[in-house]
Amino acid sequence: MEETIPGTHAAQIAGQIPKQRGDSLLETAVRYAEERHWDVFPGTWLEAVDGVQRCSCGGPACAAPGAHPAREDWATQATGSATVARRMWQKRPTASILLPTGRTFEAICVPETAGFLALARMERMELTLGPVTLTPERRMQFFVLPGACAKLPDLLRKLGWTPGSLDLLALGEGAYVAAPPTRYGSRGAVQWACRPTLANRWLPDAEELISALAYACGRDR
Repeated sequence: MEETIPGTHAAQIAGQIPKQRGDSLLETAVRYAEERHWDVFPGTWLEAVDGVQRCSCGGPACAAPGAHPAREDWATQATGSATVARRMWQKRPTASILLPTGRTFEAICVPETAGFLALARMERMELTLGPVTLTPERRMQFFVLPGACAKLPDLLRKLGWTPGSLDLLALGEGAYVAAPPTRYGSRGAVQWACRPTLANRWLPDAEELISALAYACGRDR
């Protein structure tokens, strides 16, 4: 069930490790906690209402149907225990898989077009990438070491950019990302542009990727 975007060198490398397309949301959430040591928590889920997939939150205009926290105290619910994760998804097998940022990783979020341009540039630079997701909202999220939020403004200034002038932001403490194979209603599922593998267990620092990401976002304006 872990989708990978084809066509990039990163995706080809990821293909060396068998894909887990048959795994349930439960088994995938457990694997994230057990193998990657990521905190996980169950979010909302999709329900069929008159033949249409609706978010369990009941909001008719939900911005992220089936892919956002179901509780206000979600931060306290998140766990790095595979046993606890299994128990939570056994209670709600169709719940989305959400990962809090600012703990074991943060994420740098950019538009999809800029993200693919940056991936190609990073491959030419032979940079070591961490996992990268592609969301149905056409955003890409590059997983990096914690601390990216604090560093980002100064890193951008050093590159000649004013913070806020680029469509580039870091997700840290208090935020979260939806993990594959979480679905956003009828828009599709979150996919891996660069899958988690043994080769990228150690995440890059934001400073290693920011030049390529800022360049790509500048081109994409």
